[in-house]
This record gives sequence, C-alpha cells and structure tokens, in this order.
Amino acid sequence: MIDKKKAKKDLEKKGYRIVEGNSAVKICTWTKNSLTNKGVCYKEQFYGIKSHLCCQISCSLFNCQNKCIHCWRDQEYTEQLDLKKIDDPKKIISGSIIHQRKLIEGFKGNSKINLKKFKEAQDPNQFAISLTGEPTIYPKLGELVNELRKQGKTSFIVTNGLVPEKLNQMQEQNQLPTQLYLSLNAPNKALYEKWHRNPDPNAWNKFNKTISIFPKLKTRKVIRMTLVRGINLKSELVPQYAQLIKKINPDFIEIKSYMSVGAARKRKNMGYGAMVSYDEILEYSKEITKKLNQEGYKILDSHIPSRVILIGKEREKMKIKKEEY
Repeated sequence: MIDKKKAKKDLEKKGYRIVEGNSAVKICTWTKNSLTNKGVCYKEQFYGIKSHLCCQISCSLFNCQNKCIHCWRDQEYTEQLDLKKIDDPKKIISGSIIHQRKLIEGFKGNSKINLKKFKEAQDPNQFAISLTGEPTIYPKLGELVNELRKQGKTSFIVTNGLVPEKLNQMQEQNQLPTQLYLSLNAPNKALYEKWHRNPDPNAWNKFNKTISIFPKLKTRKVIRMTLVRGINLKSELVPQYAQLIKKINPDFIEIKSYMSVGAARKRKNMGYGAMVSYDEILEYSKEITKKLNQEGYKILDSHIPSRVILIGKEREKMKIKKEEY
C-alpha cells in the first residue's frame, strides 16, 4: 500500500493539484507555451483543439495495472487496487477548472503573455483524461464524459486497453469520448510483458479483447505508438504492428518517440540514448504505411518538436467538428 498522504504532498510539489480524493490536474508544457506564444501541442495542429484551452486531468490518480518502462509518471505512487473512493464527475470538472485557473494565475505577470488567450483559458473546453493512472478503472468515466459533453467540452481519453468491458459499456450508453486513444507499444506477447511489466498473466489476452472490439466503437479512434531505441524500434516488428493495426482499424495512428523525462529517465537504459530522432520516427512511419498501403493509410502530418508523425486515411477528417462531441 502506498502512503497517499505523502504521495499527494510530493505530487503537489511537482505541479499536480489534487481534486477530490483520487483525481488531479496539472498544467501541460504546451498549455504554458501557447499562453506565451511559444508554440502549440501537436494535438492542436493535427485535430484543431486549442492548447491554451486544454485541461490535463486524471480521474484515477493512483491506479494503473501496468508499470510501463517508458512512463514518465511516478510509479512509486501507483497501485492496481480498485478505487475505494469514487469522485463525483461534476466535482472533478469544476475542481479541475478552479485549480487550473490558480495554476496559470502567475502568467499575468509575464511580459510575453497573450492576454486574449489568458482570458479564454479561464474556461478550458478540452479535457485530456490522460495525466496519470488508467482512466477506465474509474467507474464513472462514462458519466464524466457525458458531463463534459453537456458543458460543450471535448474529451480525449488514453487507455491501456485492459478494461474492455468498460469500453463496451460506454459504447452501449453513448458515453464514448470525442477521441479515444489506445496505446500500442508492443505487437507480441513477449515484448508486451517486457514493456508493461504487468503481473497479470492474462493482460495480453485482455488487451487483444480490446483490439477485437475497437473497430465497433463509434467515436474517433487513435492508435498511439511510442518507440524506444533498442526495444521496439525494430524493422522486424513492422509486419506485426501492421497486422494489429489492420484489426483495430483506427482513424489515425500517432507514431512518436519516447521522451526521457520525469520518472522514466531514472530507469535502466531509459536515458536520452533511448530517445528516437524525428528522422528515425519518419522512416519507421514510412515502413508502417508501406505495410498498410492496401488499407489506404498515408502520412498526413508531423510535429517535429514532439517527434511525432500522424498517419491516417483522410486529411479532411483530421479536424474535430462540433457534431463529434
């Protein structure tokens, strides 16, 4: 069991603000950059959401089944147990907004602040439910998405795919987010277990169950692949990745480099040398699209600072439209 009192104190020193008991908000670097006109997140460039209006939150702060090798989060504060305290969706949203306002308050004294953006940022309209922890562990995730939708806000969820029944439930109850990400870092069982370090022997099977239902989910779907030098940046894995992507049939694929930041850089062999250059990411993306050629996928865009390539079928569908949330 983790010492949650100590954990919360430490997380607050690192810029987190605790909302309710098991939720949190933290300002993204790209939100800060946007407020001072230093550039925007690749998600704004790709999908049209605004970086200065984005609120990065968690609704399962201490809970995740995996201990992924590339994760920048504080895994010492992660446990697999079910949530004992279930936060109220409305309070998560309102509390996150209040804390976000306080966190950006200091920007008013910055001579480079974009005042128009700062005023708009007081009411964020995009919620990235991906800060830390696995969101599908949170029992009221669908209600959280619905409440965001009622308030006219978009929602992005990143899942590890280990709770397929939650995704099925959200589909049945029309509670899927504006955009749903599935992390695909390993294309076979052996590498999956090495990468995710999940003690559950059935984890790979659960992940594959999510793969089987993903094409049926009625929302924008994105596969996120994070590449690490010497581990999954290997040409021999391309056919295996392509085979899984065909099964998943996502709208988009993001292929990006591992970044040696946060807690990840403390792990063995996960220093700066494990990061992949933009040019290497581009070449690997070309290999993937070549294998997916018959499916109609092609490179649509890229964001050099984030070392990420966007692959999809139709450029016209990149930007999120009002009717999609």
